[in-house]
Amino acid sequence: MRLVFGLVLLLGVGLAGFAVMMAKDRFDQYQTVVAKQQQKLAAAVDVVEVYVMDTPIRYGEKIGKDDVRKVRWPADALPEGAFQTEEGLFPDAEGRLRTATRAMEANEPVLAVKVTEPGQDAGVSSRLGKGMRAFAISVTVTSGVSGFLRPGDRVDVYWSGSSKGQDVTKLIQSSMQIIGIDQNADMDRTAPTIARTVTVEATPQQVAGLAQAQRTGSLSLSLVGAADDAFVGNIEVNQDELLGIVEEEEVIERAEVKEVCTIRTRRGSEVVEIPIPCTN
Repeated sequence: MRLVFGLVLLLGVGLAGFAVMMAKDRFDQYQTVVAKQQQKLAAAVDVVEVYVMDTPIRYGEKIGKDDVRKVRWPADALPEGAFQTEEGLFPDAEGRLRTATRAMEANEPVLAVKVTEPGQDAGVSSRLGKGMRAFAISVTVTSGVSGFLRPGDRVDVYWSGSSKGQDVTKLIQSSMQIIGIDQNADMDRTAPTIARTVTVEATPQQVAGLAQAQRTGSLSLSLVGAADDAFVGNIEVNQDELLGIVEEEEVIERAEVKEVCTIRTRRGSEVVEIPIPCTN
């Protein structure tokens, strides 16, 4: 019995060892296949080198060479305006650095829209497009949307004043871009602030219109939704329309004119008109 038991035990140990070796061999084969697939996948994806932030940076901070690093990035997912060369990110021979106009986190690509030109401050002038101007609008708590405006928002501008003897409110500019609140152009600011001036981006023609409107009446701002691109059209409300007063047209009744027929009769040197019934 002991001999049989021993033989069975040896046979079981041998089978278990054989199963372990087979499993290990299968696992090694699986790892080899996975490694080959990863190599093929890496070779199939076209990558390029781009600069990303090595550390977080906030609005108004300078970007030096120690703040960025190069990483490999899929070429078909390259963000527009990404810097791929050191000469592109740091082109100034005098070592003047770019300034961040928006906050960026670590490993985030450095984009042209988020930095200034070399040596330039992150002020309002860096936000202006070609041919555009900055115009400051005086606001209060009510006309400035209770302080909830911030750089990057868009607003409609309404003018309130007197026109043709009536008080009128009219939309004069639609969806204007805000580039500064008071002396702050930080687009990452989220805390509400009671502003005294709001600076918008405008064409020279719009600047002239806004200046005239601000001189002859008061301006109010209305916040436009972030995804709102609807056409507003012409909007104007006067006092009568606001109160629902309908102007009645003056009706002038004309009295019926009775037709009179006459005949002329000469009596010597005198001509006399005698009324007679009209036959028509």
